[in-house]
Amino acid sequence: MDWNNKQAVLTAVSNNGAALKYTVLELQADREVVLAAVSNYGYALEYASSELRADRVVVLAAVSNMGEALKYASPELQADREVVLAAVSNYGYALRDASPELKADREVVLIAVNNVGWALTYASEELQADRVVVLDAVS
Repeated sequence: MDWNNKQAVLTAVSNNGAALKYTVLELQADREVVLAAVSNYGYALEYASSELRADRVVVLAAVSNMGEALKYASPELQADREVVLAAVSNYGYALRDASPELKADREVVLIAVNNVGWALTYASEELQADRVVVLDAVS
């Protein structure tokens, strides 16, 4: 496998996004390559360049595929409501990596705890004491 060849890498990451780990840094910074990788394996965001970890479209693709990929997103995108909603919708525990403001956002927390009740442990103290949120978490 030629990890310097963009077309070969595109084919590889389209079939297995984890292959992004093995490519050259230049291709880990290539938006087309990274989008192909994270679209089928959200965790591939871990191997993307820091610029692409801050790219809203790339991160949305990653967290829509695997919510836990939020942990690899830039702090700015961990504070982006739409990005965090996409993450917690398919992986409630992604609330762990959301900004403090979003851990205190009732709608975000409700979606997270409806996905997995234990996500309540990552909510703000105020929402951990909210009757509706707690009832949703345990039901």
